[in-house]
Amino acid sequence: MVRQSIAALCVALLACSCGTGSKTGQGEPQPQTNNNMEETLTLTQEWDKVFPLSNKVNHSKVTFHNRYGITLAADLYAPKDASGKLPAIAVCGPFGAVKEQASGLYAQQLAERGFLTMAFDPSFTGESGGQPRYVASPDINTEDFCAAVDYLSTRGEVDPERIGILGICGWGGMAVNAAAVDTRIKATVAATMYDMSRVNANGYFDEADNADARYDMRRQLNAQRTEDYRNGTYELAGGLPDSVPAEAPQYVKDYFAYYKTERGYHKRSLNSNGGWNKTSALSFINMPILTYAGEIRNAVLLVHGEKAHSRYFSEDTFKKLKGDNKELLIVPGANHTDLYDNFEKIPFDKIEAFYREHLE
Repeated sequence: MVRQSIAALCVALLACSCGTGSKTGQGEPQPQTNNNMEETLTLTQEWDKVFPLSNKVNHSKVTFHNRYGITLAADLYAPKDASGKLPAIAVCGPFGAVKEQASGLYAQQLAERGFLTMAFDPSFTGESGGQPRYVASPDINTEDFCAAVDYLSTRGEVDPERIGILGICGWGGMAVNAAAVDTRIKATVAATMYDMSRVNANGYFDEADNADARYDMRRQLNAQRTEDYRNGTYELAGGLPDSVPAEAPQYVKDYFAYYKTERGYHKRSLNSNGGWNKTSALSFINMPILTYAGEIRNAVLLVHGEKAHSRYFSEDTFKKLKGDNKELLIVPGANHTDLYDNFEKIPFDKIEAFYREHLE
C-alpha cells in the first residue's frame, strides 16, 4: 500500500493566406486579422511572483496567440535603459508550474543581463486561455514556444535573428522539441529537463518500460475518459499532497519543499494545487517528443544537477544531439529543484555566455 501511494505521488507530478477580396472557399469565413485573433484575458496586475521585482528591469504583462487560436499570457522583462534591437529569450516551465515561479525568475535574471525576455503560461494553465483547463499536450505545448517566437519576432525592439528559448523541467524537453521544428530559434537552453513522453510511457527510471505496463496504463486512462465524459468534468491527477511520508523518494520531498512551501507555492500552480487532468498522459505515451532532436542545427545547452533524479533525461538527450554547438553541463551537488531557484547552483553566468555566443 505504501509503495502504491508513493507511485501515485510520482504520477501526479507528472496551418492559405488571402489578399483583400480573395475567396477561400464556398461558405468559409474570411481570415481574421491579428487584432481579432486573441481573446481578452483577465490578467492580474499586482506583483504576485514568488520572487521580488528587480529594480534593474521594466516589467509588463502581454498576450500572444498560438496557431491553435489559444491566447497565452506572459510577463515581459526588459533591461532598463536598453536601446537598439535586443536579443530575446522566451522562457517556460517547470511542468505544472506558472510564470510567477521559476520561469519568471530565469526571465528576470536574464533581463538584468541585457536580454529582452518573456516568461509565459502554457496553454490551458495559469492566466493563459484554452479549454478545458489543466491539459498538457506534446504538440500544443511545443507550439506554445514557437508562438512565443512569433510574438517576439514582431516586436520593434527585438532582433528577429537573435531569438532563443529556455525550458525548465518538462518544458526543457518541449524546448528541445521546438528547436527541432522551428529554425528561427537560434539557441536553446534546457534546465533540469524531463522528457515527458518517456516518463509517461516508461515510468521513472524506465521501470515500467514494457508493453504490459503501458497497456494497463492505457486501459485505466481510457476508462477515465469514459467517466470524465459521463460526469461532464475532468478528474485531476492531484498535485503534491499537503504532506509526504518519510519513506517517499527524495525527489518527491524536494518537489514538496518548492511547490508546497512559501519558497515556491502559487495559487495558480498545478503542482502546488490540484494537478493536471489525469488523461493528459495519453498523448505523451503515444507521441515521443524528441524523435528529431538529432536534426537540430542551432545551438543547444542542457543543464542538469549532478544529484538530480532526472539527470538521465539530459544525458540521454545529449547523446542524440549532433554538432559542436551542443553542450551538456552537469552542476556539481545540485538536485532537480535546485535549478528552479537556487542562485548558488543555477549557472547563470554560463547560460548568459551561451546566449551571447549564439545570439550574436
